[in-house]
Amino acid sequence: MIEKIRSLIECVDFKVHLFVKEAKSENYILNEKSDDIFSSASLIKVPILLGVLDYLEKNNQTLDEELPIAIENKVEFSVVTEQNLDSCTLYELLVWMIITSDNSATNVLIDFIGMEELNIYFNKIGLTQTRLQRKMMDFKSLNKGYDNVTTARDMAYLFSRVYQQDLLSDQYSQLVIDILCRQRVHEGLKRYITDDIFIAHKTGSLDTVCHDVGIVYHPSNNYIIGIFLTELADVEIGKRLIGRISKIVYEYFGMNEGRSLL
Repeated sequence: MIEKIRSLIECVDFKVHLFVKEAKSENYILNEKSDDIFSSASLIKVPILLGVLDYLEKNNQTLDEELPIAIENKVEFSVVTEQNLDSCTLYELLVWMIITSDNSATNVLIDFIGMEELNIYFNKIGLTQTRLQRKMMDFKSLNKGYDNVTTARDMAYLFSRVYQQDLLSDQYSQLVIDILCRQRVHEGLKRYITDDIFIAHKTGSLDTVCHDVGIVYHPSNNYIIGIFLTELADVEIGKRLIGRISKIVYEYFGMNEGRSLL
């Protein structure tokens, strides 16, 4: 498996950061450029999801609470914007933020918690290089050098904690996994896998980056995989590479059913 993946990586002219690890183990099967900081794109929405739920638990607020949607938070690539909604429940905002990567919902939730408070939460749970520095579609801030960033190692750590369900209450921990499993964007990790499996994952892409990271509930052994591509000239090529690597890993776990992988 490792040789196949490395031969694919050697043929591309962009950067590939990736990891593969058993869900129940801290040992990495594959780990490449895991400490490089890169633009998170929409991956940042996963720690935001956790941060909002943590805030609700600590303040005894419910998911049924409705938030107003300010006009300045309505941006492109958003089902909230398409519906011209004036308000949404917290539950709706969280679901749209993940399953369709809704940018308007994300901006409303950033205002609800506060950007700095979210960063404090990220640091508190152990994300050392993940930082929220701008809202979605805020290209003025991006052009000034303010971007949302993370690392492969932070994402591996985050999804391991999501799998362990030890960051939130049992109810909210399961809700996080349920929402991630309802992801509607399947152009990366699930692209070439024909089996009907659950993947609790999140994608993220911009003009020069393409990411997909998540928990694969494999019939033989659950694992966590993250593939993060930067300095891309063509995002579609990136999605296909993510799909090819993901299929190699999926087949590897199938061939090693019932045996130790390490």
